Amino acid sequence: MTKSGGEQGSAAADGAVLDVRALNRATLARQLLLARSGWPVRDVVGHLVGLQAQNTKPPYYALAARLEGFAPGRLSALMAGREVARIVTLRSTIHTHTADDCLTLRPFVQPARDRELRNFRAGLAGVDPERLAAVARELVEAEPRTMAELRKALGAQWPEADPRALAVAARCTLPLVQVTPRGLWEESGQVALTTVEHWLGRPAEPAPAPEAVVLRYLAAFGPASVRDMQTWAGLTRLKAAFERLRPGLLTFRDPNGVELFDLPDAPRPDPDTPAPPRFLPEFDNLLLAHADRTRVVPPAHRGRSWQGNQAHRTLLVDGFLAGLWKLDGRTLVIETFDELTRARRQEVTAEGQRMLTVMHPGAAYDIRFGDVVRR
Repeated sequence: MTKSGGEQGSAAADGAVLDVRALNRATLARQLLLARSGWPVRDVVGHLVGLQAQNTKPPYYALAARLEGFAPGRLSALMAGREVARIVTLRSTIHTHTADDCLTLRPFVQPARDRELRNFRAGLAGVDPERLAAVARELVEAEPRTMAELRKALGAQWPEADPRALAVAARCTLPLVQVTPRGLWEESGQVALTTVEHWLGRPAEPAPAPEAVVLRYLAAFGPASVRDMQTWAGLTRLKAAFERLRPGLLTFRDPNGVELFDLPDAPRPDPDTPAPPRFLPEFDNLLLAHADRTRVVPPAHRGRSWQGNQAHRTLLVDGFLAGLWKLDGRTLVIETFDELTRARRQEVTAEGQRMLTVMHPGAAYDIRFGDVVRR
């Protein structure tokens, strides 16, 4: 990866302590949030190991914050062309992945889906899992099915079982993708599912070795601890993979003494490298990829980007969570957690205008700062 946002940091000696700003700048550089990239959209989706896509719009806003010259139609065209797709993977949540990652990361995270399925065992008494998977595959490959349609069709086969458990079992045992038009920019469509092999027209592939995924994670989110990656992936027992890689990695410590691993040639910019404001979508990867999120979320603002099970759209100032934003009709409303200086407000306004121009070209929007949202 090209070093972005600054020169390689001087803390490259094994065992050195990286403070919060050093971790922040390193992670922002790899997330393409210090300086926007000119890479092709598909390459960025692959580099980031997918984009959180619980809702349909966040992947588009995530790329707008990271890419120079981005237009929503570029990602939409890749999705329509089946070069990227929406599938449940990391943390058992929906992500937009490249076609290659759809075929390999899904089996990598299968242990998490197996754990989820165990919660529904009571409703699956007497159901043969292999037959269930075969029947469900035949159903969704004949035509894409909604979860309601799956419940009805599988319930007819196993009338004594819980229909919801049957549909969840199909979703957990089969690699199901959401077919278009769901996920296309400015189009709508209900969630309909088919297998990834059927949608992409090629067979499933073996899960990658854990070491390969560790290296990709560090390239996009490092420096990081074993626990950080386990949180990101929704898996456990990854320590052995880190240990096998240890001879080829650098190790650091965070301010609390936690061991961090990193790629030797990955960017670690100077902690004083400027970090421009960025408008991020709800569920952005940056805020979900570490067990210890203080590299992005100041302790005083912990939990402020969430309300119940819903995430807010977030604003970064100087690289850290500093507020929330929303579109209220034709107004971009920005609510910060602390007062901003005049210069900072001007920077945020300029970035907001840029985001609106990229995502909603030709539309006129006002930008308004709401009241400072204090605790």
